[in-house]
Amino acid sequence: MSFATGLLCRECGTAYPAEARYSCEYCFGPLEVSYDIEGAKGVVTRESIANGPNSIWRYGALLPDPGVEPVDLGAGWTPLRRASRLADVLGVKELWLKDDTRNPTGSFKDRVVSVALSSARRLGFSTAACASTGNLATSVAAHAAFIGWPSVAIIPSDLEKSKVAMTAIFGGTVLGVEGNYDDVNRLCVELVAEHPDWAFANVNLRPYYAEGSKTLAFEICEQLGWRTPDQVVVPVASGSQLTKVAKGFREFIELGLVDGDAPVLFGAQATGCSPIATAFAEGADVVTPQRPNTIARSLAIGNPADGPYVLDELRANGGDCGSVPDSEILECIGLLARTEGVFAETAGGVTIASLRQMINRGTIDPDKSIVAIISGHGLKTLDAVVDTATFSSTISPSLADAEEALRFHQLVSSAS
Repeated sequence: MSFATGLLCRECGTAYPAEARYSCEYCFGPLEVSYDIEGAKGVVTRESIANGPNSIWRYGALLPDPGVEPVDLGAGWTPLRRASRLADVLGVKELWLKDDTRNPTGSFKDRVVSVALSSARRLGFSTAACASTGNLATSVAAHAAFIGWPSVAIIPSDLEKSKVAMTAIFGGTVLGVEGNYDDVNRLCVELVAEHPDWAFANVNLRPYYAEGSKTLAFEICEQLGWRTPDQVVVPVASGSQLTKVAKGFREFIELGLVDGDAPVLFGAQATGCSPIATAFAEGADVVTPQRPNTIARSLAIGNPADGPYVLDELRANGGDCGSVPDSEILECIGLLARTEGVFAETAGGVTIASLRQMINRGTIDPDKSIVAIISGHGLKTLDAVVDTATFSSTISPSLADAEEALRFHQLVSSAS
């Protein structure tokens, strides 16, 4: 049973039924799913959640109505890892990694797509589509294949080959656009009008799609023993993930399911596409669009739809937003891998580099608990590391060469 009651305008508060609508007809503000939280009290309990499936749908009562059954490839219930070795390097007391590399297609986008296509099927759609920087395209194609739907993924034509291949392998249509994500998104808004029977996950289904990100907050609380962390670092592209993670913590607190207060949220962006970090640093209320130029392509959205709402969330409780160069992104992909055995895509490098930056400038408290969200697997962005993450040495097939190379890399002593 879902306690979702419909849609609500985030600007003027106008209510709508749970239909395929994404903007308010009165003020053109964005819509989001509303819930009967009072009605859920005493019904949604720790026990009822724990008895659910090991996927995001253990929280189905706090997600949009999926109809008869959800479109569930097994997204969610990913590990929350204690990162003690990385914590020592960064000089913090308690650090956790929310490891969403373990989702079915290797990124957190499986959470949002599972919710979006469940709602799409309930609403009578039969073709899945999206505008994407790569991860969403892969997830839409996979979930559509799972339920036998055609899919249309529209992406920038210069994406990493690994992401293009991971999307195309599921058999849907993949259109490469000669432009950046913002060009792709504008095209998809036009296509919605031409193809009203297509479910564009992040356009006409956006209110439902966005709700999937809340489950990150739900899982973090449950995996910490039904308590909230003190601080959470979230990678930021459109900004939807950060705002919905905040919403998830608020809902669990309002339901009385967790101990502790709402955590302070921190954003993470690449300097080559940091419109929200720039606005935050300048004290601006308006996010000025930027033209992306960064290796962190999954975060390369120059005109973020949720930008103003992210600024509100960051400023509400004393948060901050990192902005890190590509060199530090690559360095921190390696740092995370070497210290914790987690191979993250470039967005993960942004998260860890931003975490370090904000610790160093004193906005993240090293003595309080920290959760860093690692949103995608490094296999998705191999192009970024293949030239540097390579052979230690190339040798002939001889024992002498092997021993010489091992001595060079200080794995055996000179006397051996």
